[in-house]
Amino acid sequence: MSTNPVSTDAASADAASSEGRLRAGAAERPRVTIEYCPRCGWLLRSAWLAQELLSTFPAEIGELALIPSLQSGTFRIQVNDRVVWSRQTDGGFPAAAELKRRIRDQVAPERALGHVDTGDRDAGHLDTGHLDARGSEGGGER
Repeated sequence: MSTNPVSTDAASADAASSEGRLRAGAAERPRVTIEYCPRCGWLLRSAWLAQELLSTFPAEIGELALIPSLQSGTFRIQVNDRVVWSRQTDGGFPAAAELKRRIRDQVAPERALGHVDTGDRDAGHLDTGHLDARGSEGGGER
């Protein structure tokens, strides 16, 4: 069994060319960052919101980065250098629908989000309370 170095080299060149085009296209699209406090245990929340944003805006977002913060209690989401959600100023964590509206307003303002656009804009905070074993409200992350 012999290998053909010419076809291998050609395949490598094609792959590098495709990767270069993807990177060039991503550089033209906005960068979204989710900065979170790892000591607070907010990695899973950050990853879930990242997945929601990438699923909703696959062609509009060029890059999405999860950034562990060195400052305790940080939860901030930015599009390029513009803050679209900050736990400190907005209070708590965003509901996915509200975050999608805010991201959409930055990356694709003309785009409709379907049922997400029909929700109550004042209900943009995630209820971070939880029920204890008896079913009564307990404390939440905030």
